[in-house]
Formats: sequence, C-alpha cells, structure tokens
Amino acid sequence: MAMSGGKDDGQPMMEMNTTPLIDVMLVLLIMLMITIPPVSHAVDIDLPVQDPNQPPPEVLIDPVVNKIVIMPNSEIQWNGTPSSLDQIGQYLAQTKSMSPEPELQFQPAPTAVYDTVNATLNVVKRSGITKFGFVGNEQYRVFGKAAIEGR
Repeated sequence: MAMSGGKDDGQPMMEMNTTPLIDVMLVLLIMLMITIPPVSHAVDIDLPVQDPNQPPPEVLIDPVVNKIVIMPNSEIQWNGTPSSLDQIGQYLAQTKSMSPEPELQFQPAPTAVYDTVNATLNVVKRSGITKFGFVGNEQYRVFGKAAIEGR
C-alpha cells in the first residue's frame, strides 16, 4: 500500500497514508446523514369544525364599514339583514367600543317613511359614533314635482 515517492534509498516511508481514514470518515458521514430525520416545517393546527346543528351566527359587525338601509316599507336593514331599532342600538354600541371605530353609512330609500328615518337617526345620534356618512344621495338629484311623478 505504501509506495515511495521517487526515493529508492531503501528507507521506510515516514508519512502516514490518510486515504483509508478519509474513506472511513466519508462512510460515517453518509451513515449520519441517512439516520437524521428529515427536517419538516409543518405546524400542527387544530381547525375548528362547524357543527351542523349550531344556529347561524347573528349579523356580524364589519370592522371597516357598516351600512344602515331604510327600505320604502319602513324596514331597517343592518348590513343587509332586517333589524329593529333596539338591535341597531346594540350594534352601534359594539362598533363604538371597537378600535378603530368602523365607518357607518346611512342610506334611506327615496320613498322611505320620514318617521322611520328620523327614529333611526336619533338612535345613531344617541350612540355617539363619530364616523358617519350618507350614501346614495344621487337618488335625490331631482327634487319636487318631477321626483313625485317619477314614482
């Protein structure tokens, strides 16, 4: 195994042959790599399961924009769901406690009953919300006789 590197003086070679050591080290490294479990970045999460017998959740309060619509038949809707004035007051109290406070949009129909609109605006005023706006004002462009005839 040991060969001289060009000297023919008959002296024994004083350098150690490192080839077998490197081979053994490589085999040990490969065995170590095989026995290490693979790295996984999976995170176990228990997702909630919806119960089919559970009643549907109540009207959700949007954290950004909520909308009150007064229909021509005096129906009050909160985000598209019919609600009473008491429920509107409760929803507004919840939005007032949120940070940041969501915007409230108010849209009465052109032919909505004045008393319903007035009562709803009083509930909104009592709630003390600060972000409030009227939407759908373009439907009131025509005022007077032409608006009444257009019904």
